[in-house]
Amino acid sequence: MSTETTNRAAGAGTTPDVETVRALIAEHNNWGRWGADDQVGTLNHVTPAHLVEAAATIRTGKRFSLALPFDADGPQRGGFGRFNPVHLMFRDGGDIATGTIVDDFYGGKDRHCRGTDDLIIMPLQSGTQWDALAHILFDGTMYNGYQPTAVTSKGATRNDIAQAADRIAGRGVLLDLPRFKGVDALADGYAISSADLDGCAASQDVEVRPGDFVLIRTGQLQARRGAWGDYAGGSAPGMGLDSVPWVARNEIAGLATDTWGMEVLPNETPDVFQPLHCVFLVGMGLYVGEIFDLETLAGDCAADGRYEFFFCAPPLPFSRAVGSPVNPMAIK
Repeated sequence: MSTETTNRAAGAGTTPDVETVRALIAEHNNWGRWGADDQVGTLNHVTPAHLVEAAATIRTGKRFSLALPFDADGPQRGGFGRFNPVHLMFRDGGDIATGTIVDDFYGGKDRHCRGTDDLIIMPLQSGTQWDALAHILFDGTMYNGYQPTAVTSKGATRNDIAQAADRIAGRGVLLDLPRFKGVDALADGYAISSADLDGCAASQDVEVRPGDFVLIRTGQLQARRGAWGDYAGGSAPGMGLDSVPWVARNEIAGLATDTWGMEVLPNETPDVFQPLHCVFLVGMGLYVGEIFDLETLAGDCAADGRYEFFFCAPPLPFSRAVGSPVNPMAIK
């Protein structure tokens, strides 16, 4: 957060609060910027020309999945009603071997071809995922001024995740904060600042440009992998209030991290939970990704010195959903 905003919203030397959040939203607000009916926010920064330029970053054909496995061993422990995916088979090999399942894909006419089938029960934000712009409301509104009544018992009629189904692709940039600072992982409770982001980009000799998707590694996912503890909702490093001007100035299209909630926990505002969700999703219309597994990609970037790549991470187009699981891909 800029000194000017801090002084105006919170008063010099005082703890940031709800007025700080309101001031940041007012200062960096994108409502109406792309029209009164806009529902994709900062994804408007990605133009066809950006995509053509992003394709030029592919040089070796190396491919990296940035998703955690979607299974029962994930990080969720029931907080906020979220649990790890439940995978069930409703047609398996045993059914075929014993003849329990007698129907088939051809209306009972073929006794040779048999199939297996399964299903998943999961909260849409239980693993590697995008937040939709309808996910967060602040002071009674969501991005672009839409009212809370736009999210009904049947889902979001405005700002749902399906709006982004064909929009999340372009140039990706990894900012590896732990390597920049010479540590395995940032400490829980560390608030990432604009100076951290500028310094990391400079150290990696990479330029963050308008329309980029910026992936920020904190190292927390790797530190907690397999022994998750309070990873889902507990103390964590993450984006701090001071990072907001950096995000706004660079006009990025999306931001994703390797933590459960993207921003620093405990939050810097005692009276507002997840204040950057309010600023980014509600005020800016910025797409936020969480629980991205950046470890293999980070190792390769450190090895070849290239921190840019083609990034493709469309959400599943669940109609009216306020979030979506995703298998993000970085291609170098």
